[in-house]
Amino acid sequence: MELYALQVFATIVAEQSFSRAAERLLRTQPAISLTLQRLEAELGEPLVDRSFRTAKKLVLTDAGQVALDFARRFENLREEMSTALAELRDNAAGRLTIGANESSTLYLLPHIETYRRLYPKIKVQVRRSQSSKIPAELLDGNLELGVVSYDPADARLLSRTLYADALVFIVSPVHRFAGRKSVSITDLGGETFIAHNVVSPYRENVMREFRRHKVPLNMDVEMPTLEAIRKLVQSNEGVAFLPRMVVRQELERRALVEVRVKEMNIERPIRLLIPRDRTLSHAAQAFLDVVKKAVA
Repeated sequence: MELYALQVFATIVAEQSFSRAAERLLRTQPAISLTLQRLEAELGEPLVDRSFRTAKKLVLTDAGQVALDFARRFENLREEMSTALAELRDNAAGRLTIGANESSTLYLLPHIETYRRLYPKIKVQVRRSQSSKIPAELLDGNLELGVVSYDPADARLLSRTLYADALVFIVSPVHRFAGRKSVSITDLGGETFIAHNVVSPYRENVMREFRRHKVPLNMDVEMPTLEAIRKLVQSNEGVAFLPRMVVRQELERRALVEVRVKEMNIERPIRLLIPRDRTLSHAAQAFLDVVKKAVA
């Protein structure tokens, strides 16, 4: 059933005249009559009681009254849809869904703050996802944008650098290395490392460097969250490699201390991933514009 046929029927009733309905819809009267006849044939019921039709008033059948009620509902829904689409175009409504893991979410916060000031009516959802699964979720359409700390090397995805970070070696302020600006990787063989029990390219990079220098890497403690790792290192229960952004505030107030490891310089660029061949929603495009302006 075409919604236009219901619109024609509702207009006939509103105008109480086939000719006036034709004028309003910029159609001929025979075309209007034919549209009504086709609608009645499709519904299997007469909508206008022709036996009671007078020159001044159309009389609807019971089926006609039911059809009119639904025609008005459809018209209201059409207007609501038009309004909603207009709001989306003006970024006065809508939803933005971004995938990120625990640490990557931190890099989004400044951009989200700016975005919320500009578009307060858009709902923002940052969905916690495993970094390795974000590219697939983007391509499947489950996410609009994604944030990862590695290059997925997928031609179907575009990426834009959000933040240039690095993996840093951190210790407690009372640790024996806290007063030193740098150490050698060979100095770390006797340390207990608090590790993140999530597989990532950076965990593999650290392990590879220790193997290359033939230094034992004692990961006797593994934690599920970066917050837990920070607290254990602050308590001098061990040392860790963490993204600098994750421990930035602790470093500033000297709750943790960064010590350079001479043989290790692991950069960690944070990337915003965008599906190449999918049209972004107005909300997602507006967020991308905020990011472009911030990192320009």
